[in-house]
Amino acid sequence: MKSPLFRDPIYDGAADPVVIWNMQDKEWWMIYTNRRATQEVPKFGWVHGTDLGVASSSDGGATWLYRGTLEGLETNWGRNTFWAPEIIWHDGLYHMYVTYVHGVPEDWTGKARIRHYTSPDLIRWAFRSTLGISDENVIDACVYRLPNGMFRMWFKQRNHTYAAESKDLHDWQPIGPVITERGHEGPNVFRLKGYYWLILDEWRGQGVYRSDDLETWERNGIILDQPGRREDDGTIGLHADVVVQGDEGYIFYFTHPGRVHGHHEDSNTYEWRRSSIQVAKLEVVGGVLICDRDKEFELNLRAED
Repeated sequence: MKSPLFRDPIYDGAADPVVIWNMQDKEWWMIYTNRRATQEVPKFGWVHGTDLGVASSSDGGATWLYRGTLEGLETNWGRNTFWAPEIIWHDGLYHMYVTYVHGVPEDWTGKARIRHYTSPDLIRWAFRSTLGISDENVIDACVYRLPNGMFRMWFKQRNHTYAAESKDLHDWQPIGPVITERGHEGPNVFRLKGYYWLILDEWRGQGVYRSDDLETWERNGIILDQPGRREDDGTIGLHADVVVQGDEGYIFYFTHPGRVHGHHEDSNTYEWRRSSIQVAKLEVVGGVLICDRDKEFELNLRAED
């Protein structure tokens, strides 16, 4: 499998990917936070002022073509910040929940909210609302439909995972904390091999939790915590998305290849900022989720209805 899977050719800061089937173009799309790693700006300005980048694949995810950035998301004047999109298809529309920060802060001081947009084609997006699920900063939405037909959203608040619930993907009611162990972000929920899984970016790899009912979660281990041997894969795996097809699961994550001596280095060089998208195969062995990021495999995602 190609490594890295994708690098943004403009800003070289692709992060927080979501991978979804484009029903109109009949190809896979990757939409991601377009961090401005090539830009020399003060402090953390390079992770703000970000658009959502787009890459497409017509060969089942093996290779990706850069397509540009999503337009029409702005509702305020000027340059603002978009992070960590989550996109699902339901009842004839794509629904996107994306973190929004006003302006371009130099530090982690901006007010973060989750916005809801809808689109018929992944290109033309209509703003629906800013979710009122908390008065505090909230980021990194993940949405999964429950067996009873309701929708649940997991998101980061206070460095932990909280949840909200909706009947229609528009009106959301907070239901409180879900995972309150060590600090983390980027929750992602999926079903594979008879279990529900919740993975979290713990800034040391992806923490793993397992559930039978999407209500009670038990710790299951950690993945992507050990460096891989592939090009640009020698650091921890960050903020991930999972695509499941039948009994096969694939995890799309990003790395900071230049941070081989630790995630939080006292540096602001281009090599420290740049990031790469990678993919690896997930397996379930004895009820435990595992990921050998060095294992060879062929990625050939199938078309979806």
